[in-house]
Amino acid sequence: MPAAAPDAPESAQRDALERARRVRIMIFDVDGVLTDGRLWYGPSGESLKAFSVLDGHGIKMLMRSGVEVALLSGRSSAAVSARAAELRIRHALQGIEDKVAAFGALLSGLGLGADSAGFMGDELVDLPVLRRCGFACAPASARDLVLRHAHYVAAAPAGAGAARQACEFVMQAQGTLDAVLAKYLA
Repeated sequence: MPAAAPDAPESAQRDALERARRVRIMIFDVDGVLTDGRLWYGPSGESLKAFSVLDGHGIKMLMRSGVEVALLSGRSSAAVSARAAELRIRHALQGIEDKVAAFGALLSGLGLGADSAGFMGDELVDLPVLRRCGFACAPASARDLVLRHAHYVAAAPAGAGAARQACEFVMQAQGTLDAVLAKYLA
């Protein structure tokens, strides 16, 4: 049972918190995680995507807390590039056919091990990375098999705050959430 479920065993909750404490980089799939998974095309064939401001602000808070953030997507989109630039995400890997290889190369380039990486995915193509990272996350709307391999499942669906919940869970586990929130209470 996922750690986010209120009736999850206490051991699963503790395991998810311990895994989240080790996260130094949080990596997000895009379609089906930061978006609701629907693909929109404009009249000229351009790809349009809707991103949640909740997720965006959660990512900014997570980066402010000292955790690196990356995007890892099988598709390429100018909209994703624009969103990554807006959020100041330095690592936006798009058009990736082999997510495991890209995951390994990213971590190697940053001098990090898989146990210090979190990944949030929703679809079967994300399972190889979810099974290798130290902290596997999924939105509530993910495929059943993905949910079964997640250490943390957000209560929110994709594109509607799921990434924000994962970010806040990591910050809570690392003891940085209160300090980040204090900025807004000053």
